[in-house]
Amino acid sequence: MAWTFRFLAEIALADIGFEAEGESVEEVFHGATQAVLETMATPSTVSGGWERAIERSDLDPSALLFDWLSEVVYWKDAAGVVYREAPLTLTREGDVWLLRARLIGAPVDQQTQELHADVKGVTKHLYELTQAGDRWKVRVVLDV
Repeated sequence: MAWTFRFLAEIALADIGFEAEGESVEEVFHGATQAVLETMATPSTVSGGWERAIERSDLDPSALLFDWLSEVVYWKDAAGVVYREAPLTLTREGDVWLLRARLIGAPVDQQTQELHADVKGVTKHLYELTQAGDRWKVRVVLDV
């Protein structure tokens, strides 16, 4: 995989910002997803046992990524879980981008998991998905 992400301390004082980059829009989805997972907990400290399959589609990859990251946060709250991993594929069928993903994790357990921030939502503040040549990049601010 060639995706990366880095946290942006200078973007938001009370929130958490990050940028994810990759050689494809799918790699950016991977990097952004991993950044959200790691904002919530250290994935290697989370066991499996809870799983949710998710499919979403949109004409706009930027809107699809925003919806996907929001879905990750939603299930954290709705099911009371944090995540070990979130494998995904992103394909384009005509004009439509199709995301197929799984959230894999376990209920929050302060005794066995290394927990971090309680992410409340993905914001539109400074949100931007761009392509420059053969590189894709997204900037995201999470409300914590």
